[in-house]
Amino acid sequence: MQRKIKLLWDFRGETSAKIAEHHEKHLKEYIAFEKISINITGFQIINELHSIAFMVVTDENMIQVRDALKPHRGEVYSE
Repeated sequence: MQRKIKLLWDFRGETSAKIAEHHEKHLKEYIAFEKISINITGFQIINELHSIAFMVVTDENMIQVRDALKPHRGEVYSE
């Protein structure tokens, strides 16, 4: 089984929640267009001024997605 990586995009400011929610839509479009096998995305409100959007990929796809979408950070994904 391949290790899964959670790629994260940080958004800050009063509109961060709306931006993160919208960014998730683009992540889903990218997954469909590139036919990536894992379809785990989401967004999370950390506080009123910080939200994140995320996408889970395998080690195999991580470099391709990282170079194309430029996430701010990543972490090992545990279900």
